[in-house]
Amino acid sequence: MKSLARFAITPLFFVVTGCATQGALDNVRNDVDVVKTRLFSVEKDLGGIREESKMSLESIQTGFKSDVTAVRKIAADIQATIDTTKNEMQQLNGKIDDVSLSVKRPADELARYREDSDKRIIILDDKITKLQTSVDELNKQIAELTQKKKEETTTPDSVYMKGLETFKAGNMPAARGVFTKFLEQYPEHDLAANAHYWIGETYYSEKEYEPAILAFQEVIKNHPQKEKVPAAMLKQAMAFKAINDTKNARYVLKKLVESHPKSEEIKKAKELLKELK
Repeated sequence: MKSLARFAITPLFFVVTGCATQGALDNVRNDVDVVKTRLFSVEKDLGGIREESKMSLESIQTGFKSDVTAVRKIAADIQATIDTTKNEMQQLNGKIDDVSLSVKRPADELARYREDSDKRIIILDDKITKLQTSVDELNKQIAELTQKKKEETTTPDSVYMKGLETFKAGNMPAARGVFTKFLEQYPEHDLAANAHYWIGETYYSEKEYEPAILAFQEVIKNHPQKEKVPAAMLKQAMAFKAINDTKNARYVLKKLVESHPKSEEIKKAKELLKELK
């Protein structure tokens, strides 16, 4: 955060060239009193905000996992107060300038008020800097908590289901990416065979038959006991047929009929064998 001390007014000294009227001096004094009152009000508000921020941080440290929304609101409120205070300080500086230009006053009196204003502004700037640090810390805690919750809610099953939903939505490259990520993260999971199968299906749907054959082979070779094996064999045979490799297509279909005679794919496998004779 850039220091707001740049808004602090460098004391200017006016050479008294004439005597101001009593009425003008009274107006100046009234304006200065207004400025001092606003300074006091801003300083008081900031003190309250700082205390509220401190209490909020202590509360968050003991149980912020269940109160992310409240933490965000606190951070937003503090930030809004800081922005408002900045505007107040800018207006304050403008008011002092207006008072300075409205009437000439004795140099020592004007310097005294300006010096007092500068000190108060510097103090406010320091308090705002500390509050901004608190806001930054809150935002950091929010980000860490959000990431942690995201990691906690990401399970192998949820990743697999995301891939399946993406496949059903017709986005084959995205579905393939999800299943590939699943296999990278959980290569030994019970659903690994299914993930390989659906990767083969994504290629098959895009008429990329050769990579589809390889994906189905992963199921057949590395997961021979899984329920997806008959489906993988049938789809592999269909892929061989699509690239006119009837020899391998018949071989896979015959093996399917022999090794999985009670599977749901048997009927389709026998029909294809008849076509390939």
